[in-house]
Amino acid sequence: MKKILKQPLLVLIAILLFGCSSKDDDHDDDCMKTITIPQIYLINNQSYSYDITQEVPCDFPEPSEPELIDPPMLENFSYEVLNFEFTPDTGNNTSRLQFEIKLNNPNNFAVSGLPLLTIDTDGLQTTGSFSNDASISCYQIDENSDCILTYDQQSSLDLGIVNTIELINVAYFITN
Repeated sequence: MKKILKQPLLVLIAILLFGCSSKDDDHDDDCMKTITIPQIYLINNQSYSYDITQEVPCDFPEPSEPELIDPPMLENFSYEVLNFEFTPDTGNNTSRLQFEIKLNNPNNFAVSGLPLLTIDTDGLQTTGSFSNDASISCYQIDENSDCILTYDQQSSLDLGIVNTIELINVAYFITN
């Protein structure tokens, strides 16, 4: 009789041990980890990078390459053209471009960035920064404030004759 009770008891114990899922199996499905994702963007032939963190399942692979993203633009940004003047020939074998553009940051935070101007030069549109040669570069704008991007440069006519330059748009890209 002992033998008859032992076998079904052993079978029942085996079923209970191996047939039921453990809490560890459920835990693996709920397992989450925080990963760091490197991001990079390019503005005016310069690269800027920063890292973001994200919570993902434990079996999610770690990122190995930086993610290329679009440059972040300053939201609610506006600008006002105070002066924009192009002189094709100054009489000194040079052309002259001068402008003052008021860049407005209506946000409740200061920003570091780069103003990019889209201009039309004799029918060819290009976008670039004039801040390197500007007397006031506006690399930073305080919260709820503005900055006047001020530029006045001459270029030799030996490089080529430009008849017209028109301002199309101004955008402010964040670099911090």
